[in-house]
Amino acid sequence: MIERFFIYLTELSPKLKRGLWRWWYQFLAKSYQKPDVQFMNYGFSDLNSELGSIHLKEKDEPYRYCIQLYHYVATATEVKGKQVLEVGSGRGGGAAYIAGYLEPESMIGVDFAERNAQLSRQIHQLPNLSFQQGDAEALPFADNTFELVVNVESSHCYGSMKQFVQEVSRVLKPGGIFSWADLRPLDQVENLKKTFAESGLQEVKSAEITPNVLEALASLDQPKQNFIQTYVPSFLQHSLQEFTAVKDSQMYQGFQTGQMVYLSYVFRKE
Repeated sequence: MIERFFIYLTELSPKLKRGLWRWWYQFLAKSYQKPDVQFMNYGFSDLNSELGSIHLKEKDEPYRYCIQLYHYVATATEVKGKQVLEVGSGRGGGAAYIAGYLEPESMIGVDFAERNAQLSRQIHQLPNLSFQQGDAEALPFADNTFELVVNVESSHCYGSMKQFVQEVSRVLKPGGIFSWADLRPLDQVENLKKTFAESGLQEVKSAEITPNVLEALASLDQPKQNFIQTYVPSFLQHSLQEFTAVKDSQMYQGFQTGQMVYLSYVFRKE
């Protein structure tokens, strides 16, 4: 199957992994440029009423679950008036939510795929928001630039998690916050924890949010299935179903069985 061969190739080398994921996101951005797809994350269901009441504009309501994941990650610290960076900004919906609702002084979204950055600039136009192409493992910013760096469901595509975390630490101001959320196979969690422990960043909190993500995936399943059936060529439908973790996909089942977990971490630079 296409997706299995793709995953096999990404495991051969970090350089190949970065290149293949970049190609994939470039392909998605080129293939579907309508503004109705602004998010690609799995979403977050507020099972324990952690988020409070999030009042969204009518146009943003269809993206509630995806927005809730960004809200969960970004509000690990006060955002208003700060300089914020998102690494792996995709189609820009999350960065636009932070810029428009949480009121940072500036919000920059960086994505490895230039077409994603271009599409984000076309869809989202706010005075405190900008997008540019950039490599998570070689961020195009000076030391001590940002007060908050967020990274949502992106780092599993990177060639070197260690290099990425080092770059985050470099561009954060002292006292700045790094808020991260992503999925991992269970057998990679210990290596992830080791990378974080050796980063020099101080852990503030961590949580497993797999149940929240699973509930969001279940709620979003039918709209995703309808979209794939309507807009995706038949030979790619199964691959997109796996990529978006619809019900009965290997990814969805992995979350159900515990072989895949979804984690969140918050760190402070001392």
